[in-house]
Amino acid sequence: MKMSKTKEIVLCGLFAALMAVGANISPFLVIGGVPVTLQLMFAILAGGMLGSRTGAKAMTVYLALGLAGAPVFAQFKGGPSSLLSPTFGFVLSFIAVAFAVGMVLERKRNIFGYTTGGILALVLNYIIGTNFMYVALSFWAEAPSGFSYTVAWGWMAVYLPLDLGVTAVSMVILQRLYKAVPSVNPQYVSK
Repeated sequence: MKMSKTKEIVLCGLFAALMAVGANISPFLVIGGVPVTLQLMFAILAGGMLGSRTGAKAMTVYLALGLAGAPVFAQFKGGPSSLLSPTFGFVLSFIAVAFAVGMVLERKRNIFGYTTGGILALVLNYIIGTNFMYVALSFWAEAPSGFSYTVAWGWMAVYLPLDLGVTAVSMVILQRLYKAVPSVNPQYVSK
């Protein structure tokens, strides 16, 4: 059963809005110059609830809104200059995160699927985001002295416990939603 175009547009808009809220829910909680957000959670929920394709579309809408100038990125930033931010890779990763979680849960909604989806989401977020950050700080942004690829990954260790927790909570929320609302089934929405 395929989702109607109207429903798909509404849900993409809803999750783009949730991402904007999640990006700025804690605008004053900053660790090492990087704001702490709930964007990873909403990207995971988008993929899990909307399915791979529609979840990725929702994250693409969020990205397009921000690049068009809407202040939807962390710390109420937006516009084409966001492309130059060292943390922009994490925003890019949300498309892959939503797609991957949706893809896994379209096939397996058991403990293995939730675990695999969560781990894959976090790995994609860190690989895309950290590599983009490294390239940005190496070529166009101002890197601190002694900066290296190893240092970039070392910086991410600070955020790993929080991101593991957010990922686990997101997967538990999805599992509970699937049980409480059987119509939330990504197996049928993205095909």
